[in-house]
Amino acid sequence: MRLLTYTVAPEQEGWPLRRLLRQELRISGSFLSRLKWRPGAILLNGQPATVAALVRAGDTVTADVSDLPGDNPHIRPVDYPLDILWEDQDLLILNKPAGIAIHPAALTEETVTVAGAVCRYLGQGSFHCVNRLDRGTTGVMAVAKTGYVHRLCMEQLHSGDFRRTYLAVCRGCPDPAAGSIDLPIGREPDSLLRRRVDPAGLAAHTDYETLWQGPDRALLRLTPGTGRTHQLRLHLSAIGHPLLGDWLYGQEDRDLIPRPALHSHRLEMTHPVTRRRLTPDGNGPAAGGYGPASAGRYEQILKNAKKGWKF
Repeated sequence: MRLLTYTVAPEQEGWPLRRLLRQELRISGSFLSRLKWRPGAILLNGQPATVAALVRAGDTVTADVSDLPGDNPHIRPVDYPLDILWEDQDLLILNKPAGIAIHPAALTEETVTVAGAVCRYLGQGSFHCVNRLDRGTTGVMAVAKTGYVHRLCMEQLHSGDFRRTYLAVCRGCPDPAAGSIDLPIGREPDSLLRRRVDPAGLAAHTDYETLWQGPDRALLRLTPGTGRTHQLRLHLSAIGHPLLGDWLYGQEDRDLIPRPALHSHRLEMTHPVTRRRLTPDGNGPAAGGYGPASAGRYEQILKNAKKGWKF
């Protein structure tokens, strides 16, 4: 159960409870309509209350923002170890391995998914992924434990409150060595998977910086400003530098690397409930950090890029 508690300030005297829940606890109108019918979900000084009730300074408001059982009944819990970088009552920060999908695919029978592993770990049937990673992509991802927290996270996605950085190895060396890619993305006709650069598509922005370059490949730092499907892979392919191992937008070479050479290296975010800053550089949860687990991949990725790429 996830309970939110708020003490009414003097200047909020006389507010309807509905206004307080919407404005201070940031509960959406649609979710509030569900809470009204959940017994004991909204309490005023420990007693059930309607959203029309008027509050007084010093009153204590409590709201149960937990998910309802069976919100995602199609997700089957699976016994698979999770590499948890950080956790509190609202969020999981995970280090995702390669070769595992986030969600069960509609056209295939996935036996192991991140969603299934998280549902088993949490003992619930609901799963709310904040930043999705492709099956072959490794690294840091965030999972909200409730739909309420997920909505707050999605509101700050692609802003300074949620900043993602990736490492990638591409074919060739981009010129200039650093820059931005602004190419709109749409669906490829007659394909369920592929995307394409499409003037009529959705705006997409990627910043890149070359960290190391060899004769035929380069290690890049990528910072997406938007979150379109396959954005980083398609953008690099569109400028003539596809990811190593990208069978969809480049050239497959399983002897070199059996997947696209893309790693979610760093995630900085403002906690949607506590408003504390979470970074990989802090010394544990008390300092707002979730540890350097992903940062350590940089040296390994650079080493592999130089020696021929095996990881």
